[in-house]
Amino acid sequence: MQLLLRLSRWIDVLGERVGRLASIAILLSCIVSATNALVRYGFNWSNNWPLELQWHLFGAAVMLGAPYTFQKNEHVRVDLIYGHVSERTKHWIDTFGVIVFLLPACLLFTWLSWKVLFLPSWDILEQSSNAGGLPLYPIKLVVPIGFALLALQGISELIKRIAAIAGIVRLDSKYERPVQ
Repeated sequence: MQLLLRLSRWIDVLGERVGRLASIAILLSCIVSATNALVRYGFNWSNNWPLELQWHLFGAAVMLGAPYTFQKNEHVRVDLIYGHVSERTKHWIDTFGVIVFLLPACLLFTWLSWKVLFLPSWDILEQSSNAGGLPLYPIKLVVPIGFALLALQGISELIKRIAAIAGIVRLDSKYERPVQ
């Protein structure tokens, strides 16, 4: 189990580093958006590539930020039961969810987005149909990478939950419902 926990820590470090990249992508997306608006309305100059760059950066932030969000237990939950059960039961619910829902979905989406989304785009070096637009295949590569990283983070969380159920580690499963 110690070897698996070491693997989990390695995955967590990778997730944190990729999460930092996602944070930078959000910041850059905001800067590009503000600059694009300033140039468009202040100087009456417009081009499609800054708008598409903003979309690409935001898409990358979402896909690459999902594993980090999962690691920090900040993802969206259906909180009908989870908030009212013991820590051990929460670990069992998380284990079930990762095995039955998260991992199969992530593996399927990784494979499909690689085969159906990215590879055809890469084969033709797909470009935006907009004048002055960006290549599309790089952002399409982010989709299978994001799902693969989310699956990896799921494996890490599964290892930690099983270790917590076995009493090997203490794991805080604190979850705060979003305030509406």
